[in-house]
Amino acid sequence: MKVLLTGAAGFIGMHVAQRLLERGDEVVGLDNLNDYYDVRLKEARLARLTPHPAFRFVKMGVEDRPGMAALFAAEGFDRVVHLAAQAGVRYSLQNPDAYIDANIVGFMNVLEGCRHAGVAHLVYASSSSVYGGNEKMPFSEADSVDHPVSLYAATKKANELMAHTYSHLYGLPTTGLRFFTVYGPWGRPDMALFLFTRAILEGRPIDVFNHGRMQRDFTYVDDIAEGVIRTLDRAAEADPAFDPLAPHPGHSRAPYRVFNIGNQGPVLLMDFIAAIEDAVGIAAQKNLLPMQPGDVPATYADVSELIEWTGFMPGTAIGEGVARFVRWYRDYYRV
Repeated sequence: MKVLLTGAAGFIGMHVAQRLLERGDEVVGLDNLNDYYDVRLKEARLARLTPHPAFRFVKMGVEDRPGMAALFAAEGFDRVVHLAAQAGVRYSLQNPDAYIDANIVGFMNVLEGCRHAGVAHLVYASSSSVYGGNEKMPFSEADSVDHPVSLYAATKKANELMAHTYSHLYGLPTTGLRFFTVYGPWGRPDMALFLFTRAILEGRPIDVFNHGRMQRDFTYVDDIAEGVIRTLDRAAEADPAFDPLAPHPGHSRAPYRVFNIGNQGPVLLMDFIAAIEDAVGIAAQKNLLPMQPGDVPATYADVSELIEWTGFMPGTAIGEGVARFVRWYRDYYRV
């Protein structure tokens, strides 16, 4: 297939691109290489992809409407994996405009491109953050997601609504993937694993929010990439059993689906920190702080629908995944 992969220089994007290339797909990778975090890390990720003859890089932001329209018109993509977004719950409190530009305007441009180019399937990144203030565990696609607690979460919920509209109006198959706290080698510097590892190795204290009383369904990046590929290969379909009198939020009469991708088991933040300490070989100095605005105390994915649809179940153990990250970090930064 010829696949457009947006966010190709990103953490998840690089891993997905590698898998697509390894199996013989042609990949056009798009990224604007913005400076939300160290551009050198993004360039290093790209350097792992650009030598491949089936990979071509396009530097552009998804919010560039004329540029995106021209790209879709010229390339004839079979399928699209849309991972480009302004990420980060906490940063959305500081720079909300960036989220509207990238996550709303950018997503609209992707939908329009897919519609006019006759793309066979759009797979896009949603987020576990859409569950917002929900307290019922585990989070299920059947749950309401109408109470986001950050602008980032609101934009991801908006993406799901926009995708459904295009699936309904134009028959565009769309699949949204709600990622749960992705971690692993080549991860983002603003994520907890990266921040904690760097601080511990440099002898600085780590900031532990909600006094450590947090749980996250940490999901290893290879499991995320595999889930993306599996869903890309099986286009969303209309659900013949969909009941408009009792509608399932993740199903539709249109070719539309939403899936959780998580490790199916929340890990206590203090246990996560202990895994990092074990891998690094140094005890952390902990600076216990209150809950941050926009955060939630716990996430936990029900992935039964993903398993039923794709036959794939994420399952990398936290100790193994953290150790792989620490080995990568030491090698990349020569620590």
